[in-house]
Amino acid sequence: MKGDKNIMPENRILDEYGLRIGELQKGPRNAISDVPGVLVGHCTLSDGPVRTGVTAVLPHPGNCFRDKVLASCRVFNGFGKSLGLVQVEELGTIETPLLLTNTLAVGTAAEALTRFMLDENPEIGRSTGTVNPVVLECNDGYLNDIRGMHVRPEHVLSALRSADDVFGQGAVGAGCGMSCYELKGGIGSASRRIAVGDEDFTLGVLVLSNFGEKRDLVVDGVRVGRSLDGKEERRDESGSIIVVIATDIPLSERQLRRICLRASVGITRTGSYIGNGSGEIAVAFTTANRVPHFPGQRRILEIHSIHDDYINIVFRAVVEATEEAVLCSMLAAGDVTGRDGHSRRSLAGYAEFFRR
Repeated sequence: MKGDKNIMPENRILDEYGLRIGELQKGPRNAISDVPGVLVGHCTLSDGPVRTGVTAVLPHPGNCFRDKVLASCRVFNGFGKSLGLVQVEELGTIETPLLLTNTLAVGTAAEALTRFMLDENPEIGRSTGTVNPVVLECNDGYLNDIRGMHVRPEHVLSALRSADDVFGQGAVGAGCGMSCYELKGGIGSASRRIAVGDEDFTLGVLVLSNFGEKRDLVVDGVRVGRSLDGKEERRDESGSIIVVIATDIPLSERQLRRICLRASVGITRTGSYIGNGSGEIAVAFTTANRVPHFPGQRRILEIHSIHDDYINIVFRAVVEATEEAVLCSMLAAGDVTGRDGHSRRSLAGYAEFFRR
């Protein structure tokens, strides 16, 4: 079990290559944690054929069960085994931290997260209902010995307890063994500042990238994949990508569902056509609208949202931040060799094809 190697107080990953995605202003860290209160933690398992881990995204540092955030989700292609999305779609709230891990670790992660929530909330299952753990996954089996099921409950707790506003990107946490465009993928993040009228807000994205065919890769508008095709083994698009979107913009559940859809535009800007065997899922939440588990005397809730006439700037922010987060996940990761000698090279090794 290893800690983050690629921790940086400010995400300037693309700056090193002269790349600039979009036109909106980035947040101070250029990460999902620019949204006040949002924290990210990793637990990385990197030893020989074991290349996997857990990443935790905390919507806020308080008790997520008692103080839920308004949320929504969107499945672009449902080749995936994520847990908890049915209730998110139905009720429009998230009541636990979000966990990201490998496909065969979903059960372990869900149990560990449930026990974590039970410890924090003794009323669950006694004087109130149960809890809906949200666990999102990608298949890291090319680099990782996924059949070994190496993720254990203590690794989940480590990710949860290490959550901070500064965190690593690339081959860390759940991203340790992921592949993207047949190169090294993993965890990536970016953020955008948005003005709505006289008020300033932040929108941040975190991705777990594990998708794409190398020949299709586009970097800031340059079709890099054409130059790389043939340098590694070709395969049809499969894998997955998880997109987590956080914001402090007051949005309704309906609006959050709409911004989830725009994440697909950011994904395809990097070249993907969202293939049959690839699971693409986006989850979005806003910290501006909270739903108390125990209503007390509050029978009527006040949910604030911006007018739809002002939502285009939010759509743009999601697209830009998603595209940048995917590229950050690849450029922050180094070369990795995993099980049975399988290896993935870093996109950074091909900078000659896209450096500005």
